[in-house]
Amino acid sequence: ATSRLLVNYQEPYRSQILDYLFKPNFGASLHMLKVEIGGDGQSTDGTEPSHMHYENDENYFRGYEWWLMKEAKKRNPKIKLIGLPWTFPAWIGRGENWPYDYPDVTAYYIVSWILGAKQYHDLDIDYIGIWNERAFNNKYIKLLRYTLDKHRLEQVRIIASDRLWEPISFVLLLDSELHGVVDVIGAHYPGTKTVPNALLTKKKLWSSEDYSTFNDEVGAGCWARILNQNYVNGNMTSTIAWNLVASYYEELPFGRCGLMTAKEPWSGHYKVEAPIWITAHTTQFTQPGWSYLEVDGHLKGGGSFVALTDGLGNLTIIIETMTHNHSQCIRPPLPHFSVRPQRATFYLKGSFYMVETLQVWYSRLGFESGNSSLFQQLHPVKVWKGSFSLDLDVDEVYTLTTLKTGQKCGCPEPPPPQPFPPNYKDDFNIRNPPFSEAPNFADQTGVFEYFVNASDPGDHVFTLRQVVVQRPITWASDADQTISIIGNFQWVNMTVTCDIYIEKPHDGGVFIAGRVDNGGIYVRRTKGIFFWVFADGTYRVTSDLAGEEILMKGLSGIRDNTWHMLTLNIQGTSASGQVNGYPLWENVTVSKPSNGWAAIGTRSFEFAQFDNFHVE
Repeated sequence: ATSRLLVNYQEPYRSQILDYLFKPNFGASLHMLKVEIGGDGQSTDGTEPSHMHYENDENYFRGYEWWLMKEAKKRNPKIKLIGLPWTFPAWIGRGENWPYDYPDVTAYYIVSWILGAKQYHDLDIDYIGIWNERAFNNKYIKLLRYTLDKHRLEQVRIIASDRLWEPISFVLLLDSELHGVVDVIGAHYPGTKTVPNALLTKKKLWSSEDYSTFNDEVGAGCWARILNQNYVNGNMTSTIAWNLVASYYEELPFGRCGLMTAKEPWSGHYKVEAPIWITAHTTQFTQPGWSYLEVDGHLKGGGSFVALTDGLGNLTIIIETMTHNHSQCIRPPLPHFSVRPQRATFYLKGSFYMVETLQVWYSRLGFESGNSSLFQQLHPVKVWKGSFSLDLDVDEVYTLTTLKTGQKCGCPEPPPPQPFPPNYKDDFNIRNPPFSEAPNFADQTGVFEYFVNASDPGDHVFTLRQVVVQRPITWASDADQTISIIGNFQWVNMTVTCDIYIEKPHDGGVFIAGRVDNGGIYVRRTKGIFFWVFADGTYRVTSDLAGEEILMKGLSGIRDNTWHMLTLNIQGTSASGQVNGYPLWENVTVSKPSNGWAAIGTRSFEFAQFDNFHVE
């Protein structure tokens, strides 16, 4: 759920961000885009909606991944697309928290997503994964291949298992039928190393999720090092960064662990971080289909190089000399190594002997000095009788290439940063919304979608509705309640007002909240100030999402299937609540947390509606 805030940037800023990511010879010029197949469950920084919330339900216009893939393809028609599920809707498991008991159902569900991508968006999915960082199942993978082929999707390749090198490599060596259907072994955060069994399979080896590091200079150093050394040490011919762009509230888990940062759609501010230009060193001078040359890429004085060719005479060499402390990724731990300034001589033989000059692109990560030089074009290097020498300092990246197409593009400076608007309203009155979710709301358990009440007399025709009514097959520890957060994490004093409509009789309930302090994979431990109302006519005030730390309770007179307006006012150490403009509870003492987001949500996985949201 890391692209959540990208979608409601205004133009031209939104297109500029997308250009930096996807436009060839512009910025990161990405070769592939891997998206989550939304499953209605928490996947790290939020939930993404499924194309099939319920068994008899299909909708290929939810969420933002369809839009993102189309924007990527628009800029680079050759970009490769990968889909991978983190979570699944509950009906897939028939009540069990497991997607493999009915493998034909799961295969049907995943293949439906691929077919929908083509039918509704003209998107061809190139690779499909199994289940992110969780168990794989031999029978399911074989059935997935069979189902793909049955629907004439022979060109879709299977990648497994998006976890560790084992046990998938060992199992592929044992099971020849499985070996025949898995095209790529994808491992996560391999630390540039592979294992003997993976090499023995003779499969393509990918680091199918990596990086995940704060996007400052050290993050750029991490990215530069693994982009080369995943091949040099581990024979991996693809490295995929989680995540594409940090477009989620920064206080959620892994804040700013994207190649660039775009988390302020309300101001238009974004930042092209150093990892974008480190990416360009590889992506602007190679393409999918190019081959790595089998050279020992370790430099004598430390650091590494790779060489690639298109097989048509073009050559690209990428060199990195990242030092240990300036290139540590978030995981795994990095054993000590040393790098020193050195002179390196390269020899071009065979068909490359005829190369006379190489274009040079250069980056130096500044660290202590603070003045980095990123993706600068230097004078071409003359190749003399098949060789050339370079004086390499530490923390540098060089690209030497026969290609003359590299470009460092820039857009005008984006607007300056601004905090989230201190007075924010949304009445959800939009007839044909471009997205299924209201802007800036970041769902953390459950899914909140625009809804049209055809039977409403007029005040509440257009609302926001929570639509997940059974706990999904989870990947993280989703809460038992649903919750969507919004606003500024630094907010202290606030008034939250929202019209609410409980749909579930007897034990249904909804809340509005302030000073909400957590989300993402930590959503179960969320604290804040929660004002709950229930279908049985009672209310509660709690300091936690779980509803266990009760500050106040009593009767509200609220019932289900009627609209009511709730107001929560928090000032300093005191909170009060109103229903339909009349005080219900006052002067409740609140201590922790001292600040946080506003939020709305429900007592359980249940239908409920919200309208005329206002936070000040």
